[in-house]
Amino acid sequence: MHNKLEITFEGDHVRVLSEGDKDFAFSVKLWTDVSELCRQQDCFNVLGIATTNSPLEAVEGYDHARLFRDLGIDHKYRIAWVEKSDAGRDIIEFIETVLSNRGLPGRLFESVEEAEDWLLRSD
Repeated sequence: MHNKLEITFEGDHVRVLSEGDKDFAFSVKLWTDVSELCRQQDCFNVLGIATTNSPLEAVEGYDHARLFRDLGIDHKYRIAWVEKSDAGRDIIEFIETVLSNRGLPGRLFESVEEAEDWLLRSD
């Protein structure tokens, strides 16, 4: 399995760059590292930019709700996600729906600009 993950604090948000093949173990590492950095920096705005070669299995979409709860990823987080690849977009749309139905954060956007506008605007 080939993948790359880079998580950085950008001053007003945590940026996640994710490329390659994805499975649930990769998601666990990603969201564990993101939640730790968010707590360390006291910043809960997350911008994810992904390019997926082989996506998660659909059934693993349900596991994200449990993963978010276990990691304390709740309403204080604002998560804007962009999936650049058609291969990964369908499963991310499914995960967005699962999370939303359980009152958990996460929105999927078409472009990085659109995601940044939503994430960083003041409400």
